[in-house]
Amino acid sequence: MEKQKNKEKYAILVGVASDNISIRKTKEYLSELDFLAFTLGLESQKHFIQRLRVPNSRTFVGTGKLAEIKSYAKAAGIQTIIFDDDLSPSQLRNLEKELNCKIYDRSLLILDIFLKRAQTAQAKTQVELARYEYLMPRLTRMWTHLERQRGGTGTRGGAGEKEIETDRRNIRNQITVLKKKLEKIDRQSQTRRKARGNMIRVALVGYTNVGKSTLMQLLAKSDVKAEDKLFATVDSTVRKVVIDQIPFLLSDTVGFIRKLPTHLIESFKSTLDEIREADILLHVVDVSHPNYEDQIAVVNSTLADIGSANKSTILVLNKVDLLPQNGSNGFNSNSVAISALKQMNMANLKQKLIKKVRKKYERIYPNSLQASYK
Repeated sequence: MEKQKNKEKYAILVGVASDNISIRKTKEYLSELDFLAFTLGLESQKHFIQRLRVPNSRTFVGTGKLAEIKSYAKAAGIQTIIFDDDLSPSQLRNLEKELNCKIYDRSLLILDIFLKRAQTAQAKTQVELARYEYLMPRLTRMWTHLERQRGGTGTRGGAGEKEIETDRRNIRNQITVLKKKLEKIDRQSQTRRKARGNMIRVALVGYTNVGKSTLMQLLAKSDVKAEDKLFATVDSTVRKVVIDQIPFLLSDTVGFIRKLPTHLIESFKSTLDEIREADILLHVVDVSHPNYEDQIAVVNSTLADIGSANKSTILVLNKVDLLPQNGSNGFNSNSVAISALKQMNMANLKQKLIKKVRKKYERIYPNSLQASYK
């Protein structure tokens, strides 16, 4: 029995290199998918990559590659296979039938990580809503298994059409309940944000696992959860910070990632409002990551999607201690190279940050700043 349980921890990862994505890039994407799987408690045993002009409409990969994956999974006793793209409902059904395994696509994997790591009622409601909306058109026998695994309700054994239709009706009802609950939470969040008055707001943004929470700990001098795992922060955290006698609010927000599920972005409205309503953004980058430029592009694209691309921003090049000679000259005058973990060059970051905060204050309180802080 213990051996069987251990096998459930292993997974196979599958990616397709299409016309626009090279084999090298696909390998990089699977490395990130590997880290996502690890965050959920799964250990990848093998990566399969196939070169296709476009993914197979029926099974994502071709017939030969599918047979290869099936053979390996059966021989190794692996019960979970993860695809580095979103699968259509028909692809999901066909793959489960062919492979006789639990099938994850990228969005479902991310949603499950968020569900596991959410702490507050708001975050849990947001993720649960996103997951239900994503899963409803994809209900298969996977649904029954996952709900049993998580201790869910409203799903009975069996995967017949009658049971699935009943489950769809139950999910639609649950989505309605969750949306009403989230509307109430959103109103409460808006009230809290209004109560902050005219204080300057600074938000930490960036790709997941770049060191935002560690930086939050340093700037706010508070105990904020920081782990070397993807999406250590799902709930937004807000702290009051004072630098050079000037107070402002600092928020740590959920990390972005390539192909962040659309439903999740839509559901996390309240959390993303911390970014939308911020006066200044600290865009934190893991400059030691081999694909940090791609990560910057993903974050900038997501900021554009939520209408926050033109905010006053400081590019924080973090983890320079991991670079050769511990150095980075940065990109421009609005960037600063630091190591939050080693507390390197923090004085320079604070100087740049408070300069921007002071300018905002001068616009809001043109006369009081000098009287209050000098």
